[in-house]
Amino acid sequence: MAKLTKDTLFKASQPRSETVMDKTTRVVREMLDTEAEQREAKTQRLRKTRMEREARTPDDPKPKTRARKKPD
Repeated sequence: MAKLTKDTLFKASQPRSETVMDKTTRVVREMLDTEAEQREAKTQRLRKTRMEREARTPDDPKPKTRARKKPD
């Protein structure tokens, strides 16, 4: 009987080649992840700008009133 070692007991599996469907799935996921990152960056930028603008404006501006027409 042959002596069992890690080389004879465990055989290395052959790397599975990527199918066309796997490649398409991978590329689409990469595109979606990139778009999500860009969207998140834009949201953060716009939120920061809005917060800065709100910090510069007064909290309670006087509401503008319009003259009402009285019914005849």
